[in-house]
Amino acid sequence: MAGTASVAGEVFVDALPYFDQGYDAAGVREAAAALVEEETRRYRPTKNYLSYLLTPDFSTFETEIMRNEFERLAARQPMDLLSMKRYELPAPSAGQKNDITAWQECVNNSMAQLEHQAVRIENLELMSQYGTNAWKVYNDNLAFMIEMAQKELQKFRKQIQDLNWQRKNDQLAGGAKLRELESNWVSLVSKNYEIERAIVQLENEITQLRQQQGDENKENIRQDF
Repeated sequence: MAGTASVAGEVFVDALPYFDQGYDAAGVREAAAALVEEETRRYRPTKNYLSYLLTPDFSTFETEIMRNEFERLAARQPMDLLSMKRYELPAPSAGQKNDITAWQECVNNSMAQLEHQAVRIENLELMSQYGTNAWKVYNDNLAFMIEMAQKELQKFRKQIQDLNWQRKNDQLAGGAKLRELESNWVSLVSKNYEIERAIVQLENEITQLRQQQGDENKENIRQDF
């Protein structure tokens, strides 16, 4: 579950989460969170990870109306209320009661309002006649888009699942190989220990035999004299 750092400062993760044990042990999660918190606090990126992307131009699709609205929001100004003046039919003021021009403007405004209402009624009639089919076509297109998006989502989910299965199989195979190598290493270390102990024992026996032979030689020489 450890990582080895390269010369460039990058970390090669050699953890096998599908094979390693002990993640649920008491204190492990807290210790990992503490390590992440410490590294996050002192980590400073050394390169821009988005350098391969083009610098986005957010003003490409802005219109004059959108630009003015963004400036209004940036200045924290209130939005202008919807003006209903064009729908009003005011009579001439008290000082213009006898002004034919003022009355003509009121009549023209009334005619414009009447024509506007007639156009609205015509649009409502057209919508009641053709709007249903248009909405059906729109809903069909929307349903087709949703179906295609769901298929794309299922494809990506399958790819993620296949990738996780591949990772799990690779990690289990690698973990089994590591366990076999570790077992072999322990066996070889044990054999080496046994060999070294046997060598030490043989050296002690050889030393004892030499000492015994030396004592016997000394005793034989003493007997000869």
